[in-house]
Amino acid sequence: MRVVHLSAEDISGGAARAAQRLHLGLRAIGIDSRVIVRRKSGDDPYTYPAFAVPAGDARAAADGFRQDLRKVVFKACGYLDQLPLRRYPRRQLLTWSIGWVPTGVPAIVARLQPDVIHLHWIGAGFVPIRALPTFKRPLVWALHDMWAFTGGCHCALDCARYQQACGNCPQLGSDRERDLSRWVWGQKHKHWEQLDLTIVALSRWLADCARQSALFGDRRIEVIPNGIDMARYKPHEQALARQLLGLPADRRLILFGAMHSTSDPLKGFNHLQGALHLLTRSAANAHFHLVVFGASEPADQPDLGFPATYVGSLHDDLSLSLLYSAADVFVAPSRQDNFPNTVLEALACGVPCVAFDIGGMPDLIAHQQTGYLARPFDEADLAHGISWVLQDELRRRALAEAARRKVEREYELTLIARRYEALYHEVLSK
Repeated sequence: MRVVHLSAEDISGGAARAAQRLHLGLRAIGIDSRVIVRRKSGDDPYTYPAFAVPAGDARAAADGFRQDLRKVVFKACGYLDQLPLRRYPRRQLLTWSIGWVPTGVPAIVARLQPDVIHLHWIGAGFVPIRALPTFKRPLVWALHDMWAFTGGCHCALDCARYQQACGNCPQLGSDRERDLSRWVWGQKHKHWEQLDLTIVALSRWLADCARQSALFGDRRIEVIPNGIDMARYKPHEQALARQLLGLPADRRLILFGAMHSTSDPLKGFNHLQGALHLLTRSAANAHFHLVVFGASEPADQPDLGFPATYVGSLHDDLSLSLLYSAADVFVAPSRQDNFPNTVLEALACGVPCVAFDIGGMPDLIAHQQTGYLARPFDEADLAHGISWVLQDELRRRALAEAARRKVEREYELTLIARRYEALYHEVLSK
């Protein structure tokens, strides 16, 4: 059985890393898994940039001139996909994909002769809406966010218009029913109505959102979370990890990070800042130190109430697992999140996690067993959760041990790969 995954990136971003991990997990259990991406940054030999997927034998070299031409086309598609958004100057600066530009992806996928096509994050002009019916193979779609059933946004926040047909979109700053979001939603409804499609949500929360949507309400929706290689993400000796990373040895380290951690408004850095200021009111918390990854130290560093170290962006598994191991607690104050890899990675490394009780966080964090779930957007409760974890070392260690056990039991990569293998066989048997 050959499975071809479609993912805009291979290692840049949470969805890309999750897709790549699943691909490697499937190959480890004997599945012929391949990945097609818009842009390749890693070195996996079975991951191909779309402009260089060879015809015939997957190991054959494609014509160089045609590769260069296709590379330019795919870069242009990402730019062209965003052009209609210029009609909405009041729109919020959140990720939006339209999916209207033809890219030739179905013909590229056909070269690898898949039995099953597994979709991941395909936005930003990678796979157009109208392409999906032309694949002529069973489709499995792992929902890393909400785009598949909205009118273009990847994160709907408090808007529930995807439960009807979108339009009058708050993220576009639109006051018209028949706006771009209604058009995108209509294109999905038109082209996907007859798809041989199985939906996989990574969290129970996103599964519920998909079931309530007008597009996917009558679809089969399974819940299969991301998996993680527990040999790569494991606890390291804390003192050694701090020494190697140049972090304070005598402080309680609060870790925060994500892709664009301090600039992406969805990651909740402002809520963390508010919680940290509340923590400064207690002298018992004076030995706290914040560590931030996924962002460089700003020229004008904000007042966080505690000393802070910015370690920039880390991409390799060893550096990330060392960083998690150096920390005493990981905080994920997201406004909306599906199934964040950062929380999964931290738990695998034996680090208790504190987050708001939103999205997929309750799937990952067992309240007061592997961390703390604060009331949504209550910065005082977030501060209490951080303090609750750190003020009792015996409790913190018990939380850490329980965190590692939970990941071993529910999210170990081979376990997740086997669940997908069973799903592939099932959709093929039909």
